[in-house]
Amino acid sequence: MADLKTDLGKLILTNPVMTASGTFGYGKEYAEYFPLEKLGAVVVKGIAPFPSHGNPTPRVAEVTSGMLNAIGLQGPGIDKFLSGSDYMPFLRTTQATVIVNIWGKTIEDYAYVAERLDQDSEGIHALEINISCPNVKEGGVAFGTDLHLAAKVVSEVRKATSLPLITKLSPNVTDIAGFAKCVVDAGSDMVSLINTLPAMSIDIETRKPRIANIKGGLSGPAIKPVAVRMVYDVACAVDVPVIGMGGIMTAEDAIEFFLAGADAVAVGTAIFADPMAPLKVIDGINNYLDKHNIAKIADLVGKVEV
Repeated sequence: MADLKTDLGKLILTNPVMTASGTFGYGKEYAEYFPLEKLGAVVVKGIAPFPSHGNPTPRVAEVTSGMLNAIGLQGPGIDKFLSGSDYMPFLRTTQATVIVNIWGKTIEDYAYVAERLDQDSEGIHALEINISCPNVKEGGVAFGTDLHLAAKVVSEVRKATSLPLITKLSPNVTDIAGFAKCVVDAGSDMVSLINTLPAMSIDIETRKPRIANIKGGLSGPAIKPVAVRMVYDVACAVDVPVIGMGGIMTAEDAIEFFLAGADAVAVGTAIFADPMAPLKVIDGINNYLDKHNIAKIADLVGKVEV
C-alpha cells in the first residue's frame, strides 16, 4: 500500500483527506459512522467570538450538479466551543487531527478567537482563517476580496497564535494567485481553496428564491473545474502547502486536485449525500497509487503535464 503521509510543513497528516468546514459539524455528529482519526483532519464549523443563529430557513437547496446554501455561519461561539461537551471537549477524547475554522465581523474578532484557541490549544492542530466574511467596519467589504484587508487579518491572527495557520481563499476575485501571495507574505503557513461561489436559484411555480436569503454559496461538482484551475494557479504562485477543495465527490476528483498542485484535499458537499465519502476517497486514492505504481502521495502532487 502506498504512503499517504502528508507533509504540510508545520502540520503532518496521516493521509491527505480532510473535511471541509461547515460540512462535518464539529465531528461528533459523524463519529458514529467511523473513527475520526481515519481522516487526515477534521475541520470544524466556523467559530466566532459570539454565538450565531445563522440565516432564516430554508437555507439549503439542491441545484444542478451541486448545492446552494446560506447557512449564515451558525455556530456556538468560542466560549461554548471550548466548554460544551459536543464540541472541543469531545474532540479531545478522540485521536483526530483537529483544525478550527475561525471568522468574525472585524479584524479584532479574528484575533480574539485565535488568541483564545492559542491559550486553550490542547487537541487543536491548526487554525483555518475564513476571509470570505464581510468586515462591518469597512462597510461590508469581504476580507477575502480586498488585498489590504486580507493581509491585515492574517497578520493580526499571526500575532495572536503560534498554531499553524491556513487561510481559506475566496474565489470571488480576479487574481487568486495574487491573494495567495498576499496572505502568505502576511504570515499564513498554507492556503486552502476554494470557498463557495455566489449563486441563486428560483422556484418557477412559487416564483420565489429557493432559499430565504435569496442568494447563497454554490458548492458541489458544478464548481470543480473552477476550483481545479484556481488550485493550479495558486500552486504555481506560492511555495507553501495548498489544500484543494470544491466538488470533490470521488477519489478521481481528488486526484485532479493533486495533479494540479494540491498537497491535501477537503471533502465537503459529498458528505451530505454519503457520510462515508471521505473514507471512500482515501481508499480510492490508495487504489490509484497502487495501480500506477506510485510509492507515495507526495509523488503525485503537481504532476500535471502541461
